[in-house]
Amino acid sequence: MQEKDMLPAGYYPLIRDVPVSDRPRERMIHSGAESLSNAELLAILLRTGSADESVMTLACRVLNQVGELRGLRSVSVDELTSLRGIGPAKALLIMAGLELGKRIATMTPSDRPTVRSPQDVSQLMMEELRYHTQEHFVCLYLNTKNQVIGRETIFIGSLNSSIVHPREVFKEAIRRSSASLICLHNHPSGDPAPSREDIDVTHRLQEAGRILGIDLLDHVIIGDGRFYSIKEKGHFK
Repeated sequence: MQEKDMLPAGYYPLIRDVPVSDRPRERMIHSGAESLSNAELLAILLRTGSADESVMTLACRVLNQVGELRGLRSVSVDELTSLRGIGPAKALLIMAGLELGKRIATMTPSDRPTVRSPQDVSQLMMEELRYHTQEHFVCLYLNTKNQVIGRETIFIGSLNSSIVHPREVFKEAIRRSSASLICLHNHPSGDPAPSREDIDVTHRLQEAGRILGIDLLDHVIIGDGRFYSIKEKGHFK
């Protein structure tokens, strides 16, 4: 009988002794979170085990002691910290992950903001962008009801057509199955008037959207308490 066959149930070797391709983080990167077991997902949250117990062994033991996922759903910080190997930091990481899961599970379509005009975009993003000292280029991804289903900061820095590549903008739109998108960026000067580069970038993204069948609805520039809609001002092709 080989040595690994004599290991107790629920025992896993230390992560450093596991082939890189078999480690939970690497498997999640290459195969996605859905490919991981409950214990592997918990191990990623826990990050480390102890000198005599691997993080995977710790994750399996925690799940076993709290009653698997059903028990983990209602566990308290005190209950977690009473388990060997779980201190306050690890307990809080687990609790934070559980809370995010609960909030996502209770979301309804009405929780998603709807944008139908440049004013809606401004109300949604003005306070976040108006005070940045660098330009932030952001995309809002929308469903068929113009509800925001995702948001990505594509880059931070001076806007130019070589940096704002349609590939990066529409990659997320495709991944999220977006019906359309709205681009926006801020002007640290506070003046939202567009530059020639702003207009050129918009036209390039419009053309890419037509090819892909994902409409660019607008490109909104955020200033200090003011905004500029490139579409509304007649600069769309």
